[in-house]
Amino acid sequence: MRIAVLSRNPKLYSTRRLVEAARKRGHEVRVINVLRCYMDITSNNPTIHYKGTELSGFDAIIPRIGASVTFYGTAIVRQFEMMKVFSVNESVAIARARDKLRCMQLLSRRGIGMPATGFAHSPDDIDDLLHEVGGPPVVIKLLEGTQGLGVVLAETKQAAESVIQAFMDLDANILVQEFIKEAKGADIRCLVVGDRVVAAMERRAAQGEVRSNLHRGGSAQLVKITPAERRTAIRAAQTIGLNVCGVDILRAHRGPVVIEVNSSPGLRGIEQATGKDIAKMIIEFIENNARPGRTRTRGRG
Repeated sequence: MRIAVLSRNPKLYSTRRLVEAARKRGHEVRVINVLRCYMDITSNNPTIHYKGTELSGFDAIIPRIGASVTFYGTAIVRQFEMMKVFSVNESVAIARARDKLRCMQLLSRRGIGMPATGFAHSPDDIDDLLHEVGGPPVVIKLLEGTQGLGVVLAETKQAAESVIQAFMDLDANILVQEFIKEAKGADIRCLVVGDRVVAAMERRAAQGEVRSNLHRGGSAQLVKITPAERRTAIRAAQTIGLNVCGVDILRAHRGPVVIEVNSSPGLRGIEQATGKDIAKMIIEFIENNARPGRTRTRGRG
């Protein structure tokens, strides 16, 4: 098969592992920077060009699109889909996952466990918003934040009001979420491939830190998840429409709650923590599922 990895940096661990796994299984693979792609959106003959040449003949693509280029990156993925190239994660599903508010609304509609979450526009509604999520301490998140950036723990009402007001003054969209104290600064990253959780690790925040992301100094170790956690991760991935993703879960007294669904999960931490060859599993998924024009979300928003 001919596979394209859509990544801006071929030296990144996840990109290198996917390339290695594909070549090891006998596939032809190429790393393509989505920002150097440009499109000819012609009726009945959509094409993509890259550094002066037309891209054609690919059987599948693996989108590894950073949050800062979501709009352009998903447009390129959509163009590949119009060319009937199989995408591991489709453009609609990537866009759903990147919009934290939309993601939470979709999970809520399906009855999937999640922290009490509030969203408001007017500073006049801050007091009621805090009441709706159970009051302080609360977690305040920028909708556009990634890798733990733009996440603040406000431990008092005064602190929460000050942070929310500051974000609103900057016209920044935020979510205010219930703080799950019993999680004790740890979350579980479930790596979903297809309809299975193929690996899971517990990530624990550094001392004095609320964010458990490995990029923020958190640590990771192998963890055994419960059947309820496994079902929650799979349902969350299916709700968003992602074939490959990381589902981040907190262990609350009432059961597992989803705090994020990541459409481009990093492979380094979970491969090292679990010893599993996740990259190989992703390539095997492509081998078993790649068909011309095969889609899962079928354009639904």
